[in-house]
Amino acid sequence: MKVITLLTDFGLKDTYVAQMKGVILEITRDVHIVDLSHDIIPQNVMEGAFLLYTAVPYFPRGSIHVAVVDPGVGTKRKAIIIETPVCFLVGPDNGILIPSAKLYKDFKVYEIKKDICRQSISSTFHARDVFAPAAALLAKGCSPEDIGKRIESFVDMDIEFGRKVGDRIVGKIMHIDGFGNLITNVRGETILKEKDFGSVLQLNLENKTYGARFLKSYGFGEEKELLLTIGGSGFLEISVNRGNASELLGAKVGDEIFIDLY
Repeated sequence: MKVITLLTDFGLKDTYVAQMKGVILEITRDVHIVDLSHDIIPQNVMEGAFLLYTAVPYFPRGSIHVAVVDPGVGTKRKAIIIETPVCFLVGPDNGILIPSAKLYKDFKVYEIKKDICRQSISSTFHARDVFAPAAALLAKGCSPEDIGKRIESFVDMDIEFGRKVGDRIVGKIMHIDGFGNLITNVRGETILKEKDFGSVLQLNLENKTYGARFLKSYGFGEEKELLLTIGGSGFLEISVNRGNASELLGAKVGDEIFIDLY
């Protein structure tokens, strides 16, 4: 049984995600559908790309990942399939799939053929009418060549990871999870090269400075203590033990952070 994952900015208030699943199941019942997230900030392609990038490595070989954060829906932007040595990626040609594809280096891109889509294609709902059928056909065993035409030109995008600049680590908040943890683009190894667990660091966010201990996990902090840790996806998180860092700091996705190392 093939796995199809879904990542969108649709939320769950409406029936959009359910309609995608219905189309998939109409084409094949022999599939396991997994919701990655439907809470991407609307139209925030970079946040979608980042969360897809952090999730894809944990799925079995042959999985099909559908990611739809698509401000250009209904325009001339392409609908694509990416074939990697490990998985397939399906979605709009706006860069959202590319960081995940680059995890595997050797990948091929195909533009989805219109004749595999639903008879009536909504100008505003390609997730249901284009991407869901393409994913279902891949799950049934169709090859990318059956579903799409190989292309060499596509929208490229890189995730800009946090980096050391002088005596500072410079990064950005990429996602806020359901606990209010601020997940950054700073890889864990970037800070571990500079500081040990237990170190007290100076965190600058939106021109305000906070002292925060760098701890191995949340529970090593005092209750309501602001702390830094490395989350399950290997990226630096700003957290509050038994609290909500997003609310405490008034932070949002896209905010820059600076961590002083001196």
